[in-house]
Amino acid sequence: MSKKTYLLQDPETGKRAELEVRDGTLGPSVVDIRSLYGELGAFTYDPGFASTASCESTITFIDGAKGLLMYRGYPVNQLAEKSSFLEVCYLLLHGELPATDELETFETTIGTHTMINETMLRLFNGFHHDAHPMAMVAGVVASMSAFYHDTTDINNPHHRDIFAHRIVAKMPTIAAAAYKHSLGQPFMYPRNDLNYAQNLLHMFFAVPAAEYEVNPIAAEAIDLLFILHADHEQNCSTSTVRMAGSSGANPYSAIAAGIAALWGPAHGGANEAVLNMLEEIGSVDRIQKYIAKAKDKDDSFRLMGFGHRVYKNHDPRATIIREVCHKVLKDLGRVDSPLFELALKLEEIALKDEYFVEKKLYPNVDFYSGIIYRALGIPTSMFTVMFAIARTVGWVTHWREMIVDPDGRISRPRQLYIGPAARDYTDIDKR
Repeated sequence: MSKKTYLLQDPETGKRAELEVRDGTLGPSVVDIRSLYGELGAFTYDPGFASTASCESTITFIDGAKGLLMYRGYPVNQLAEKSSFLEVCYLLLHGELPATDELETFETTIGTHTMINETMLRLFNGFHHDAHPMAMVAGVVASMSAFYHDTTDINNPHHRDIFAHRIVAKMPTIAAAAYKHSLGQPFMYPRNDLNYAQNLLHMFFAVPAAEYEVNPIAAEAIDLLFILHADHEQNCSTSTVRMAGSSGANPYSAIAAGIAALWGPAHGGANEAVLNMLEEIGSVDRIQKYIAKAKDKDDSFRLMGFGHRVYKNHDPRATIIREVCHKVLKDLGRVDSPLFELALKLEEIALKDEYFVEKKLYPNVDFYSGIIYRALGIPTSMFTVMFAIARTVGWVTHWREMIVDPDGRISRPRQLYIGPAARDYTDIDKR
């Protein structure tokens, strides 16, 4: 059977370009436009790349219309119910779910690589005490190439594995160090007897002067949140990691670039924006006022944490995390908190409001994750850092896939130039 193609013709020159249509396993087909410029001398124009497939990938699939998210073919709801974050890490990195011995080996490898170099730890003292944690984390991750430069040969498969294990293992330690620095508290070293989520909570909240017992409900919630945030296809930060990595830069620099991209309020900062919005609303009796503001197209106010650029229906992660959110609030005794009462009432009203239902502006994962993090005692400034810890494995997986892609080239988008035409320089005394 012949391949499907689109035929484009320049009406002025008569030149033609035949563009092949390529089908994936799932999702929309793509039109291969690589020959377009050579044949017709034209580029495509797609601001924000909303209709552009930048690569082939075998990692994550999203069907926004159906509210479907899959890692390596496994629906995220099944992984959230039956798996652990480190098992999902293994799945993303290796493409298949691990056998028992493979998972045990992987967990041991990650667990024994959580410490960071003492010199790296001292870098935190160079940051001002009120520096944003994301700034500290991005800076320290970028510095890792100076500590592990002997294993950053991107063409060496063994080096790529070492990098993957190191960055996944050390991100919680780096994040916790940033948090402790902001508090002026002593850094807490990781413990190999705790699992990934437990260890993170220990490094966040333990102090040398007292015993600290990890709350199992908190650890369970963190593990689930990390599963739901592990990857999300070619989002802004992941695309940034791929673009930075396409130049051949060391992988730590590529991850640092992804962290910087994630920091934006339209991306990883969305859950922080949710809490800021709730604090602006202030009380339950002001909700209707802000609902009206959100409906007013001339008002700059927006309900943060509702709707999603990709999902045109329910965010599947939100459906899962909503149950955990209510469980955490109940079990930790936070349901009587004014802020959480406000959040739950806003959720209730928005889910019933015809305007939001018609436009399918349902609460997304950012709405609930911020509430959970606040309930666990994690400050708003650390929300995006938590997102970065979870998303690191997705970034690494996409970076590894990009490095071995035979069609891989340095990323170099083009543009539609609308500036001045050619003009001559004017001497300064004649301007």
